[in-house]
Amino acid sequence: MRKKTNSAIRRWMYAMAYTAVSAVVLAGCGNGGNEPAAGDGKLTVTATTGMIADAAAEVGGEHAEVTGLMGSGVDPHLYKASQGDIKKLDNADIIFYNGLHLEGKMAEMFEKMEDKKPTVAVARDLPESALRTDPSGAHDPHIWFDVENWISATEVIRDTFIEKDPANEGDYRAQADAYIAELKKLDDYAAEQIASIPEASRVLVTAHDAFGYFGDAYGIKVMGLQGISTASEYGSKDVSALRDFLVQNQIKAVFVESSVPKKSIEAVIEGASKMGHEVAIGGELFSDALGKAGTSEGTYIGMVKHNVDTIVSALK
Repeated sequence: MRKKTNSAIRRWMYAMAYTAVSAVVLAGCGNGGNEPAAGDGKLTVTATTGMIADAAAEVGGEHAEVTGLMGSGVDPHLYKASQGDIKKLDNADIIFYNGLHLEGKMAEMFEKMEDKKPTVAVARDLPESALRTDPSGAHDPHIWFDVENWISATEVIRDTFIEKDPANEGDYRAQADAYIAELKKLDDYAAEQIASIPEASRVLVTAHDAFGYFGDAYGIKVMGLQGISTASEYGSKDVSALRDFLVQNQIKAVFVESSVPKKSIEAVIEGASKMGHEVAIGGELFSDALGKAGTSEGTYIGMVKHNVDTIVSALK
């Protein structure tokens, strides 16, 4: 009985500590004016995903110190903020997040912080017509897989920097323009490479439905075992349906994702094999997180190029 009681007390103490820290964040999120942070003069920026942190670093340049909360291989759908994350959010002059419920329950925290400091969803300016929805009507948050959408996100980041630090508007605009020029080249590259795959082979099968925007933008059919969020469960019917599709259409390759366990897609491969159809793993794609810092895949542009090249190599 004592062990259970002590455990309950510890849980209560942790809950009280988390509540207290959250209260400090909401009450003390300062730097609400149009002034850069004190000290070295750089704006302190906290971003949720690696994709957003990368874009913010490109646009902010020497005027911003950018920290991303979610590293390589992290699934944002299931992510829970730690006390260290809350401190980073508290210390930030600007917070960038994706929106469209990518960050799950963290969205509630961001909404409460909006009155205290610039807390900005980079998807905010995308029109309804540009957003994909699932059968339940929920918006697909994986906007970065259409590079044109990511240009819109970059513009939101640029405008936020200018509003917070108007003295350096010229630099923010120049840095955003240079980055957007590279994004436009990336958009053309993705379109040209995917078009080189024979039309009948343009089928991308992955663990969860993260690549819908990619499929719409570049003309490739996309199928995922899970829905747009990995928080949704998949069952035997989902495995069987995807297995049957692979067999009936003689699909030769499927892809695993860096932020999703392989066991889900391996179950589909095993099922197809039992029906006499061998399916290979075409490679690992980066879906909800970038690659490791310091690698090409650790940047947004490098990640997209890696995905495109991996898909083309396997399907062409």
